Amino acid sequence: MSDTLLIRNVRPAGRPATDVLVRDGRIAAIGAGATGGDATFDAGGRLMIPGLVEAHTHLDKSFWGMGWHKHTAGPALIDKIETERRNRREFGIDADRQSGRLVAQMVKLGTTHIRSHVDVDTEVGLAGIEGVMAMRERLKDVIDVEIVAFAQSGMLIRPGTLELLDRAMAMGADVVGGLDPCTLDRDPKGHLDAIFGLAQKYGRPLDIHLHERGEVGAFSMELIIERTRALGMQGKVAISHAFCLGMPDADHVRRLIDELAKERVTLVTTAPASSPAPSVMACLKAGVVIAGGSDGVRDSWNPYGMGDMLERATLVGLRNNFRRDEEMELALDVCTYQGAKVMGIENYGLEVGCTADFVILPGETVCEAIVERPADRTVVKRGRIVARHGELTQPIA
Repeated sequence: MSDTLLIRNVRPAGRPATDVLVRDGRIAAIGAGATGGDATFDAGGRLMIPGLVEAHTHLDKSFWGMGWHKHTAGPALIDKIETERRNRREFGIDADRQSGRLVAQMVKLGTTHIRSHVDVDTEVGLAGIEGVMAMRERLKDVIDVEIVAFAQSGMLIRPGTLELLDRAMAMGADVVGGLDPCTLDRDPKGHLDAIFGLAQKYGRPLDIHLHERGEVGAFSMELIIERTRALGMQGKVAISHAFCLGMPDADHVRRLIDELAKERVTLVTTAPASSPAPSVMACLKAGVVIAGGSDGVRDSWNPYGMGDMLERATLVGLRNNFRRDEEMELALDVCTYQGAKVMGIENYGLEVGCTADFVILPGETVCEAIVERPADRTVVKRGRIVARHGELTQPIA
């Protein structure tokens, strides 16, 4: 692997064309001083954007590469959970294999960091955690993967699950996952006692799925905020989905957003088409960090998705009615810088000293890249070209 890489004639974030020198995995110089290099890549005037950040997905249970499977889950949350458990048994979903297949797709499209919620329950045990950990170790040179130990099927309603979550954290899972304290476990205090207790035991952050809508979801969110404040865990708690922030009571939503900002509780949205969702603009104006994620990609829950965070930026823009260029740039920010903040990624960006994780792609402006989503993408991970013009430089799955 070359210690230095010189990118010629590239436009960081759409700015005028310049040269960028990468040394030992970091951006060493931009413009003046960007000379030399053991290897050279001529960008031909293309854009450079930071590596895309997938802040919420489920690598362990994708059907990617398994052919088409008929989707039969009903509309309710429990329908999807039960269908998924059945499919997991019948389809032979191997977490190592499937996560590797989906990561290969994501890498060639420019994703450089992933937070993946991995199922832990009394049926699958820790097999999902073990599989994704094996994939993460095998592909550590091309992707950074953060693992959330996640009780998709419920925790308190399935005795033994909490103990498995504890073991998953001891094995090296990075984040404690929670899920719908009121409507799934039906014991919000008990659920929050358990997950915040694990987070404190292992000194790890939390990421809580909150599908609960309306006042029920708002109640759960208030409890999460109160617990964050009481335990001094500001900046260490994320809430995914947060559908309750799309409820009609604007005053209540505004108060919740203000409290999230005060306690530095972050959000992750998929910008869903069929569910209420937080307003990205309202969150950003209040100082709430809000990132983007694909959620499930071609799995029992969701037949859609390409594992493309530029596509997710498009969906964020559409869901939030972003039409002005500066608004569309915010949609990309949700899938880059905001995701990096949620995941606590250090030295992220396109400045000298930042880790050399970036994507080079056609487009006159960043906004055009979001709209066009060109397949021609060259991806650099820690100073190494891992995908060139839309194809991986070597097989990774």
